[in-house]
Amino acid sequence: MRRWHAVQIAVQMARFAKDKQANVAMTFGLLMIPLMGFVGSSVDYSRANSAKAELQSALDATALMLAKEAVSDTASQLQTNASAYFKAQFNRPETINISVSALYTTAGGSQLTVSASASEPTVFMGIFGYNAITINSTTTTKWGSSRLRVALVLDNTGSMAEYGKLGALQTATKNLLSQLQAAASSNGDVYVSIIPFAKDVNLGSSNYAASWIDWTDWDASNGSCSKWRQSTQSSCLANHGTWSSDNHSSWNGCITDRGDPITMGATGPSAGNYDTNVVAPTASTTATLLPAEQYSACPQAAMGLSYDWPTMNTLVNSMVANGNTNQAIGLDLGWMSLIGGGPFAAPAMDPNYTYSQIIILLTDGLNTQDRWYTSQSSIDARQQMTCTNIKATGVILYTIQVNTDGDPTSTLLQNCASDSSKFYLLTSSNQIVTTFNTIGTNLSQLYLAK
Repeated sequence: MRRWHAVQIAVQMARFAKDKQANVAMTFGLLMIPLMGFVGSSVDYSRANSAKAELQSALDATALMLAKEAVSDTASQLQTNASAYFKAQFNRPETINISVSALYTTAGGSQLTVSASASEPTVFMGIFGYNAITINSTTTTKWGSSRLRVALVLDNTGSMAEYGKLGALQTATKNLLSQLQAAASSNGDVYVSIIPFAKDVNLGSSNYAASWIDWTDWDASNGSCSKWRQSTQSSCLANHGTWSSDNHSSWNGCITDRGDPITMGATGPSAGNYDTNVVAPTASTTATLLPAEQYSACPQAAMGLSYDWPTMNTLVNSMVANGNTNQAIGLDLGWMSLIGGGPFAAPAMDPNYTYSQIIILLTDGLNTQDRWYTSQSSIDARQQMTCTNIKATGVILYTIQVNTDGDPTSTLLQNCASDSSKFYLLTSSNQIVTTFNTIGTNLSQLYLAK
């Protein structure tokens, strides 16, 4: 009897053990479903986050492109172009239900808001009934509170005729003007001045009656003497002749470096250092005036700040390569064109706007001659003072050396740039076009980002 009970107990225990194993397997199987769902969900969410990051990047690029045309587009055109630009940037074929909207407003300044939403299909979360994850984002570009002023200081010296450099500069400059014109949402948002230079800068022969001109040297070199063969005022007077200066209307428009050569020190004219600053020309202080010179290689006349794009393009097409290199005078007058004074009437700055001021200096040669020197080191020393003074005012300075002749890399131009990223060393004419395009893109983004 006891043996029979023992057998029964053993059988029941075996059955219990078998039933327990089945329950564990069933329990584990049931637990696997949420476990796989949890792991799968993290994979799906990771993919959705990646898609959202790409969506944001595409939105930013779309807003930048649309901002250039938002002012002139109708609401319908803006919407159509927003979708087209976005889909060209957003490359995720698996993402569905893409929707893009764009809204341009002018309240409180120009503002463009671009939004997008989409659905990212899931792989694992479908077992819980979630077949897609919705992603969305918005970007806003404001530019109505910023304005841009750019001075183009362009080498027109004789060496620019070599290797197609002048032609490349003309193409590059006109492309840059097109970029800046496209960036402006309305007239006056972007102003540009153009300062061609050689040894001198041409400020326009029609300005011969202007009060900002110093005629002292010009009168002494351009005229006639009552004594035969005396071609200068000094030789005429020395020979007891009478000197008669030519009429100022015969001036070709060129001016040379400011300053008083009588006060020249070891580093140049020390009285006021007017060749290195933008102190306004004043008739009562002769050294501040711009000295007229009948320079035979007078370049194309400079143009002050303007948004007259056709006239600027005509000026660029008229540039001719001739004369020696004096970067310093081009740089100083480019700076003056931004500030105003003398020949330049810079529009007043509206306190309701933020202004970025830029100078782009391009040259293919090292300094060879100015009013006082034919020594590169002496001219460079004066120009470095100008560079330092410009940067101290917050003006952004780009410098470009077109080095097709194997000249030494210009330490002056490297130090003159606002930072190392704004100095460009080029070795071919074609690089002028690509470099101006890069700078134009940077300036457009600077304008739109304010």
